[in-house]
Amino acid sequence: MITLTEGAIEALSSGNGGNDAVLQLVSIRKIEGGSGPARFRVMMSDGRHTMSSFMLCTQLNCMAEDNRLAPNCVVLLKRHVTNILKDGRRVVIILEIEVVRPAADVNGRIGNPTPYTDGPTKAPAQQAPPPAAPVSRPPLQAQIGNDTPSSASFPPPVNRAAGRDFGKTPAGAAAAAKVVPIASLNPYLSKWTIRVRVTNKSSIRTWSNSRGEGKLFSMEIVDESGEIRVTGFNQEVDKYFGLIEVGKVYYISKGSLKVANKQYTSVKNDYEITLNGETSIIPCEDNCDVPVLQCDFISIGDLENKEKDSVVDVIGVCKSVDEVTRLTTKTNREVSKRTLSLMDASGKMVTLTLWGEDAEQFDGTSQPIVAIKSAKVSDFGGRSLSASFSSTMMINPDVPEAHKLRGWYDKEGHSVEGQSLTESKGGGGGGMGGNANWKTLSDVKTEHLGHGEKADYFTCIGTIVYLRKENCLYQACPSQDCNKKVVDQQNGMFRCEKCDKEFPNFKYRLILSANVSDYGDNQWVTCFQESAEAILGQNAAYLGQLKDSNEAAFDEIFQQANFNTFVFRNRVKLETYNDESRIKATVMDVKPVDHKEYSKRLILNIRKMAGK
Repeated sequence: MITLTEGAIEALSSGNGGNDAVLQLVSIRKIEGGSGPARFRVMMSDGRHTMSSFMLCTQLNCMAEDNRLAPNCVVLLKRHVTNILKDGRRVVIILEIEVVRPAADVNGRIGNPTPYTDGPTKAPAQQAPPPAAPVSRPPLQAQIGNDTPSSASFPPPVNRAAGRDFGKTPAGAAAAAKVVPIASLNPYLSKWTIRVRVTNKSSIRTWSNSRGEGKLFSMEIVDESGEIRVTGFNQEVDKYFGLIEVGKVYYISKGSLKVANKQYTSVKNDYEITLNGETSIIPCEDNCDVPVLQCDFISIGDLENKEKDSVVDVIGVCKSVDEVTRLTTKTNREVSKRTLSLMDASGKMVTLTLWGEDAEQFDGTSQPIVAIKSAKVSDFGGRSLSASFSSTMMINPDVPEAHKLRGWYDKEGHSVEGQSLTESKGGGGGGMGGNANWKTLSDVKTEHLGHGEKADYFTCIGTIVYLRKENCLYQACPSQDCNKKVVDQQNGMFRCEKCDKEFPNFKYRLILSANVSDYGDNQWVTCFQESAEAILGQNAAYLGQLKDSNEAAFDEIFQQANFNTFVFRNRVKLETYNDESRIKATVMDVKPVDHKEYSKRLILNIRKMAGK
């Protein structure tokens, strides 16, 4: 015999109800949320009263969709939060629930419950409040009952209260509204306050288009129930960016909630918050027990099964680290880059590329534990990882996974050579970056690399034996995101067909053909802007000036670049031109030779060959 928690509905309706109440699910209805995720509204009974102002948080939608939550089943309400709508009605958001008795095992409705109203309960025939007195309406359930509810029952919130300034006491935030978990937030709430830790904050980014100019920044916040992304624009950037610190805890209230655009975030939440003029952000000075970060780490060995461009959380020991290099982007902006190799207890290694300040500030001399959240998976040369503006990196984090990994590495992992994910895709030795599919140029031809459906990637050490300087420079569109060749209009203007505009200037771009040789063979390769500049030792703008003003100095740069040796990372693919098929090799990256690491790789290969 199932015993329901009598009196639980009355307590929940008043906002005083605790968890662990045993209730019977009377009915469940799906509310379509437009462009957002669907919500499920639930009517519950405690045997004495029923109340229909329950809602599942979106994380529990699967229980309704799988019919685990069905009419007449008996449930244990393990965790919930009560939210107040702008008209004063209460809605109980179910955060965690357990089915105690499936509907099939329950013989109909338990007890003879009646709809709960504030004050003494009357028989339905005696409840006939006059139409002119809507105040006496039962809260929420009179509108819903057993009829199909509509999303109009929960109108979007309208915030009318003035926002408080940053920096007031936490007590002010707690007095204004009860702190609710992130998991309970949805666009239908008007008054909410969350207590969260900032785990990531982007730099300020700007934009300019036909509608004007602006700036924005974003941050990721977390509490014990989940995580969510927050974005601020223009005035909110000026107000909050300099005051918010990563790792600190804040009370945040009165932001606008909307459906998250998954194209720009990997945060696991269906919604995101936008700061507005009424938003309040107040530091939490208490010793708040808020999680540092929520990560779902996967083994490095499992990266082989991940699709290109998927986003993952990985933790590993930094086995090796390259020096910082400077690259010039397509928008002629210089950016710092650093590559490091991570290994975990799977014995597999993967390279992680850091950018900007993360690249410049990283110190891998003591082989730290590196945790990276929201890293992007690339299939460049096998499997590799890249940090982005939405990634969060932690060095020696105080989490169980890090302590376990450190113990493994200090005990036995330090003696493990480690197998690169790229090497496991075919050939090559270890060392020298750890992620290279090392080949000689003769290997590329004998193994028919590039003849498959997808391009192949390999790394080699080669020497420049000839550079074709003819037609290596072209005049390109000066627009930030366009590199299309422009047409000289012979009137001082240059036309870009792609942008459909004329400009008074242009920018120089490089497409360099080079013949690369090693001890066994040679290969023609194509080098675009960054790799061509690395080989020539000069940027395209300077080369363009020399070509127009000093042909001898221009030729000298090409002569000096000959017979220099580099580490080349290449892409090869069979392409067809005019019914003729040939291998096209494109240089993806150029680095100087690290002779110490190169010697280690050769010694390792010699030992492997001797072992055979």
